[in-house]
Amino acid sequence: MLDQLRKYQSKPESLCDLSVLIPSWNNLNYLKYCLQFIQKNSTQKIQVIIAINEGIDGTTEWVAQQQWIDYIHFPINYGICYTMNLCRSMVQSDLIVYLNDDMLVLPQWDTEILKTVGSLPTKMYYLSGTMIEPTDTGNPCAIVQDFGNEPKMLQEDNLLKFHQQIHKQDWNGASWPPCIIHKDCWDLVGGFSVEFSPGFYSDPDLSKKLYDAGVRIFKGIGACRVYHFGSKSTKRIQKTKRKNTGRSLFISKWSMSANYFYKKVLLMGQQYSVLKQNFEISFFDKVKSILSKLF
Repeated sequence: MLDQLRKYQSKPESLCDLSVLIPSWNNLNYLKYCLQFIQKNSTQKIQVIIAINEGIDGTTEWVAQQQWIDYIHFPINYGICYTMNLCRSMVQSDLIVYLNDDMLVLPQWDTEILKTVGSLPTKMYYLSGTMIEPTDTGNPCAIVQDFGNEPKMLQEDNLLKFHQQIHKQDWNGASWPPCIIHKDCWDLVGGFSVEFSPGFYSDPDLSKKLYDAGVRIFKGIGACRVYHFGSKSTKRIQKTKRKNTGRSLFISKWSMSANYFYKKVLLMGQQYSVLKQNFEISFFDKVKSILSKLF
């Protein structure tokens, strides 16, 4: 893999406020919108690093023409874990933002991140922005409102009006993109665990590693928002035989299900508060989680 990839960095010594890492797998139409919204809705200095998986739909050629974008091109689809870990080598900011290419950042997204980070007394945190999604997926942290499920259907004016009017409290359980983490905290736990490649359940695994390392601030920022078209790459992988759900792997590794970890440990979806004490899973719940792998 290392001998075949291609790196490009536009300004090797440039300082920036946020380094945004975006994996993309033959999804150029969505990626263009994602980058367009970063350009017009950002007020801070942003470094964008694209992990191009395959890029056979024209992504590779198009990204190479954008002089403001850093990128790594992988000749085949290596998923999330490997590519995001390698993108870390190009990061120029103290703050890493992991963003999906089917997400559109909304006004003040970056300002709200820096405001929140500035209010924290430690580097030991994991933050998430809040998603606005067109369909209800059962995510207790998302705002459900349909403004289109693909770029050509996007009702941008209505979306921006809604964004300006709606209020969302900060919430517990940061784990899903857009995610914000200090680079030292990322390095402390080694980023994403590659055994979860191409990426299923790598999100809760990273959160669990951070929790075990002592992180107790898992804060969802209610005012930092993205519009999420909805897992476009994930749905394509789920149709292939290469799918690795990661569900059983997570249970084997941590003796609890990801759902249990989210609900009982991170208190996902509840009003934000610092997690003040260690959590020990009961023997009964541990056995229950292990047995769930069989069904």
